[in-house]
Amino acid sequence: MKAAQILRKKINSEDKITTGMICTFHFRIAMVEMAMKAGLDYLIIDLEHLTYDPEMVSDACSIGRREDFPILIRPPSADYTPVRMAMDLGPCGLLVPYVETTETMAGIRDAVYMKPRGRRRPGGPGIHWVPDVHYQTWKEQVEENFIIMPQIESRTGLDNVEAIAADPLTTAIAVGPYDLSADLGVCWDPETDELQSALQKIREAGRAAGKNMWMIGDGPTLVERGYNFLCITEPTMFQQAQLKDLNEAVKRGGDKPDAASHQDLAGA
Repeated sequence: MKAAQILRKKINSEDKITTGMICTFHFRIAMVEMAMKAGLDYLIIDLEHLTYDPEMVSDACSIGRREDFPILIRPPSADYTPVRMAMDLGPCGLLVPYVETTETMAGIRDAVYMKPRGRRRPGGPGIHWVPDVHYQTWKEQVEENFIIMPQIESRTGLDNVEAIAADPLTTAIAVGPYDLSADLGVCWDPETDELQSALQKIREAGRAAGKNMWMIGDGPTLVERGYNFLCITEPTMFQQAQLKDLNEAVKRGGDKPDAASHQDLAGA
C-alpha cells in the first residue's frame, strides 16, 4: 500500500518532522480532508475509547488509500480479535495500546499476517485493498509495508521495551504517556523524573533497534526535546483549548488570544 510506504519513509527520516493527529472524542470522514489540507502526515482513528460506525471508518481508510494519505487505527486492545477486526477496516497501520511483552507482539502478528506467518482470516470492507485474495498478493500489497506501533503504557511494558522495540513486527516504538505515568505513580505530572526517565528509556530502546519513537503532546516542546515523529493534537481538545483562549481574550476586552499551548492526553 503506497500510503504505508510513504509514512514508513517519513518515520525513518532523521532530519524531517512527521506530524499527525488522533481522533478520540469525535470522528467524521471530513476530518481526513481536514488533516490533509492542514499538511499533516497521517491521521489515527481511535477505537480504544469510542466505537465509531465501522462503515464510516472503512470509508475513511478507503479515501486514505486512494489519496495515498496514511490512515491508522488504534484498536480497543492488543488482543487477537480486535486487532484482526481493525485490519478488516483497511488502515495502513495500527497504534496498538498497552503492549507489555513479546508474547503480546506474537498475538498481534497472528492477527495481522495470514497463514503461514499468522492466523488472520481476511474479510470485511478491507478486502477491497487487493485485486485478488491470493496469499502472495496479500503479503506484497498489505503485509510487507503495514505499520505497527506498540504503545508502552505500564511498568511491565517498560521492563520489556528493548525486546518489544526489536521485534521484527514493530515499525516504531510508541508510548501512552498518561497511562504510563499512572502506572509509575506520578499521574499526571509530565515533568517528573520518573516519567521523563521512562520516556528516555523507550526512546533509547527504539534507537538501539534502529526505529523511531512515536510521541504525543505539545508539538513545539517535543521538537525542542529532539522528537520528530509526533502526534500534535486531538481535534476536540484542540478546539476546546482554542475556544477557551478566544473566550478569555474577548472577556479581557478584545485582546488577541495567545496560541493554545496544551498537551493532548487522548493518545495516552
